[in-house]
Amino acid sequence: MKKTVLLFLLLLQSTLIAQIIKEKSIEASIGFGYVTVNEEIDLEGTGFYMQGEYVLKLKSWFQVRPYFGLIITEAETERKESFEPVYRAVCNAVLIGGKARLIAPIPYFAPYFEIGLGASIGQFETFTPLENIDKNGVIFHVPLTLGVALGKKNNFEIEFAYYMQDNVKQVVGGAAVGFRFPLEKQKNTPKT
Repeated sequence: MKKTVLLFLLLLQSTLIAQIIKEKSIEASIGFGYVTVNEEIDLEGTGFYMQGEYVLKLKSWFQVRPYFGLIITEAETERKESFEPVYRAVCNAVLIGGKARLIAPIPYFAPYFEIGLGASIGQFETFTPLENIDKNGVIFHVPLTLGVALGKKNNFEIEFAYYMQDNVKQVVGGAAVGFRFPLEKQKNTPKT
């Protein structure tokens, strides 16, 4: 009986959400990946970053965005003396989760902020004076993004995305450009 009630409530909720969606689109982003550690040492590296998002516009200022991405990054310190250890940070992972976006609905220049919850699936290595982590598998992350949407319909984006991965004491992210493709023809509806 509990499962039936839960299933009914889930279906009701999804039906209500489907009714308030103003627009659906897909966004693709690509750029430079970035990795650093949660310590006070100089250990930063770059790599590759890409992400796709399914955009559900609920209001002109609020969107929900399930995402799927890839990040490949590596950082390594240079050895100054032969006896010094080489510190490393590696993140080669698939990113999956969901974010909520608050956006200033301004044509041509619309700043935005995103926050959410997700998982990273892949290889993680953090070797520093305080940590020695070598993990393969699934870890949780918290995504934060700052960016600006450009153009008359805000279809072009420049963003800085960060994923806090506390389980492996890393912050990874990307500096990316993206483009949003509407999935259906927009209706002339008043802005809300």
